[in-house]
Amino acid sequence: MTIKFFRTAVLAAATAAAAMTASSANAYMTFFGEDLNNSASVPLSSTPNASAAEASFLSHLTGVGTETFEGFAANTAGPLNLSFPGAGNATLAGGNGSVRKVTQGSTNGVGRYGINSENFWQVAAGGSGNFTVTFSAPIAAFGFYGIDIGDFGGQLMLQLNDGSNTQLTVNNTVGSSGSTDGSVLYYGFIAETALEQVTEISFQTSTGQGDYFAFDNMTIGTFQQVNVPEPSTVAVMLVGAIGIGAASRRRLLK
Repeated sequence: MTIKFFRTAVLAAATAAAAMTASSANAYMTFFGEDLNNSASVPLSSTPNASAAEASFLSHLTGVGTETFEGFAANTAGPLNLSFPGAGNATLAGGNGSVRKVTQGSTNGVGRYGINSENFWQVAAGGSGNFTVTFSAPIAAFGFYGIDIGDFGGQLMLQLNDGSNTQLTVNNTVGSSGSTDGSVLYYGFIAETALEQVTEISFQTSTGQGDYFAFDNMTIGTFQQVNVPEPSTVAVMLVGAIGIGAASRRRLLK
């Protein structure tokens, strides 16, 4: 019985390793947290779910920087060129984007405000003239806060220029008539292989209509700045485990 059970376990591990390797070309690690609000004039005093998602995302990266937009004058319009340590530049364009400033503890009157700061990038996702982020060199990690997204309907979607035109859907709560005004979410993704690196991201919505929101605390990272094991590495670890198990089986047969 021991030998039969062991043979089954080895086969299952081998199958898992093969499946992991085969699916690695289209997989991204994603991070999401959302804190709901229903006020256009009163911001959330804390964002435990979104903050936890950001912390988890950042824990997988080393040497990256986060753009808070505090270094820009209010009403600075796009295109906006940002620089990130070790990752090159990112250009924010489209969606009528501009830097806005709101005193902490308040909103702009329609549910938008910064995260732990006064400045944020106000922009429209979806509709004509989509908001885009273009990178000077391929990146493997991207994360951001979104405030006041989906309050009038529409799921946020990120169209990635990654060689496969991958589309990632953000699981934001879809409101109506401003029912989720001032809500805060954090969303991030990390490529698991070098083949998934991204050169541009287009922000879209499921309704195809434009949705103005606040965009803040943006982080990008290169593949070299990601510190999670590649699927191929995990597969090698599984194969190693199979080898150790095979040795144990030989000992059992002696």
